[in-house]
Amino acid sequence: MKALIIEDEYPAAERLEKLIRKLDFRVEIVGVLDSVASAKRWFAAGQTVELILADIQLSDGLSFEIFEAFPAHSPIIFTTSYDEFAIKAFRVKSIDYLLKPIKLPELAAAIQKYETLKQEFSPQAYAKKVESFLDSLEMSRRTHKTRFLVKNGEQLIPISQEQVAYFYTANELACLVGRDGRQYLVDYTLEELETLVDPLQFFRLNRQFIAQVTAIQKIHTYFNGKLKVDLRPETPQDVLVSREKAPAFKAWLDG
Repeated sequence: MKALIIEDEYPAAERLEKLIRKLDFRVEIVGVLDSVASAKRWFAAGQTVELILADIQLSDGLSFEIFEAFPAHSPIIFTTSYDEFAIKAFRVKSIDYLLKPIKLPELAAAIQKYETLKQEFSPQAYAKKVESFLDSLEMSRRTHKTRFLVKNGEQLIPISQEQVAYFYTANELACLVGRDGRQYLVDYTLEELETLVDPLQFFRLNRQFIAQVTAIQKIHTYFNGKLKVDLRPETPQDVLVSREKAPAFKAWLDG
């Protein structure tokens, strides 16, 4: 099996090569690239390998830039010290990762997984999986608001993300509903709020509601595959999730 290492720290690349040589796998390291630019040149020349081991943070950018420019047709094992949200994205998209410092048993397990799955490997399906993963990662890396400044009479009050139960829109106005039931107008549309809040904590239920996970009290099956959601504090109207959005909503709740 031919493999490519993308790593800008010489000691880390050398350690990875030594670990691979210790394993009982027939892996040939065809190259070690140390930057986004050099990797792009390598792939632009039409070269291919069966496995890629890539650090995320390189000296001239993120290795994701490589695979955005050249869609991955080979499985990737990322090496990273990234935060837990990115790690969660790796798991969801079934792309292997190794946390630094890399340990031999974990490297062995990652390569063994490749050996097990390579017969069923589809470059086209994998390219789509990587693209979906990059979208998820971009969302997880986005800067999110941690509090909202709202008006209460003649006062301005900061409301932290943890104090928000949900947002809803009525008569073209967006309202913030706190966990204590108090409501405040906010100077954002629901579409803007959807890009500002943490997607791991908030979900766009429908055109009227964005809810925090802690505000979801109960979920009921509804007509035509829809879901009915009971929020805390209670809402005067039914809050429904469409049949099309229901699978994504369930996956979000499942963490």
